[in-house]
Amino acid sequence: MKEPTTEIEIATAAVTTMLPLPPPTASPHQALVERLKDYGQEDVFAHWDELSPEERDLLLSDIENLDLPRIDRIIRCSLHSQGLPTAAIEAVPENCVSTVEGRTKEDREKWWKMGLKAIYEGKLGVVLLSGGQGTRLGSSDPKGCFNIGLPSGKSLFQIQAERILCVQRLAAQAMSEGPTRPVTIQWYIMTSPFTQEPTQKFFESHKYFGLELDQVTFFQQGTLPCVTKDGKFIMETPFSLAKAPDGNGGVYAALKSSRLLEDMASKGIKYVDCYGVDNVLVRVADPTFLGYFIDKGAASAAKVVRKAYPQEKVGVFVRRGKGGPLTVVEYTELDQSMASATNQQTGRLQFCWSNVCLHMFTLDFLNQVANGLEKDSVYHLAEKKIPSINGETVGLKLEQFIFDSFPYAPSTALFEVLREEEFAPVKNANGSNFDTPESARLLVLRLHTRWVIAAGGFLTHSVPLYATGVEVSPLCSYAGENLEAICRGRTFHAPCEISL
Repeated sequence: MKEPTTEIEIATAAVTTMLPLPPPTASPHQALVERLKDYGQEDVFAHWDELSPEERDLLLSDIENLDLPRIDRIIRCSLHSQGLPTAAIEAVPENCVSTVEGRTKEDREKWWKMGLKAIYEGKLGVVLLSGGQGTRLGSSDPKGCFNIGLPSGKSLFQIQAERILCVQRLAAQAMSEGPTRPVTIQWYIMTSPFTQEPTQKFFESHKYFGLELDQVTFFQQGTLPCVTKDGKFIMETPFSLAKAPDGNGGVYAALKSSRLLEDMASKGIKYVDCYGVDNVLVRVADPTFLGYFIDKGAASAAKVVRKAYPQEKVGVFVRRGKGGPLTVVEYTELDQSMASATNQQTGRLQFCWSNVCLHMFTLDFLNQVANGLEKDSVYHLAEKKIPSINGETVGLKLEQFIFDSFPYAPSTALFEVLREEEFAPVKNANGSNFDTPESARLLVLRLHTRWVIAAGGFLTHSVPLYATGVEVSPLCSYAGENLEAICRGRTFHAPCEISL
């Protein structure tokens, strides 16, 4: 480079050397640290200097994918809500519930026809809550893949898919004049980051169990960082946050963020049936329940079963405050005297209407509740052992529950069903005291045996009948109807599957 020689060149060079250098551009790491300081979470970078370039990229990506203002609001609102006084709870009067004994044959027939008509017109969508793995059942697969040991060997997913196929056929036959036209029920399946891919592969490998590909939609529930009791993020590793799914109540935010509420509206759906995957007796898209819901004109509804005994570990519906909304309280919120209190007129438990995660909503209400829950940002805080860089540490998981919607509803209708007909949960491994694959299997076999005998069939069995029975394929019958042609005068050897 040529040295400056003239006076002008020398002066220019001197000025240039005196100019301040431009400030260095902040690194992505520094920029994120400044953002996190606004929320008191800058400690996530405590191990930055020890990380490899690849680990630094992973940590940056993990933080950049967080909606920090939303998560901060959820943490603050949820922590603040703990310990706040709540309105006293009251028992739900029996006259506020459609009880099994209070229904007439005419009611049931009317609601069945109303439900089938709405299904025929494409007004019902179905949402399945299926984010959980079968960990407690000894399986790492999605819980819906589980085979409880029925004679058919069918998974929970297949049983539910075939119930949808059956209802579609019933609606087409009931409403069509002349040749039947196809009826399609849209099925929206909520997974989690842990179950999304294996669930989709399971459906693909089984050719969607006879359903059309375009009537099944998969979507993921969200996850949230696990936090300490003072709201600080917990690090699972030096380069990743400890996270957990946001509970089955995350379905509301997930439906909204994935724009599936808009998708439902574009398809003409007005009512949404919502249920959990682990109930083998669930009547998916139940026409009677739908017809009842439409007839009542309510914003939300729930099927309920009577508590079996005072200390049964189930949530129950209550009224929150004098004349307040219906909501669900967990069994831990009922003290001994409330749990055991009886109705003086009926002799039955006052707090008796168990929540079994069988719900119906209007699409309009789902839009309202998605906005309301997001605005209030109050989550349940579950104290759990969280994997962390310091080993297992006690922390908090932030969760919403499906029943968190009910306080937002201007009206909620409760519809009693019989436990032995519609509630066979699969939650614990065989050998546990309750809610096992074996207990659910027996409930199915006993119910279907009653159907077959009522339809004029006979059974032979090599073991005591209480330990066996027959399985009726959902493709044959939805709830025991239309079995006479298959069963009358025939003898079946239990255990077996009766299919078309």
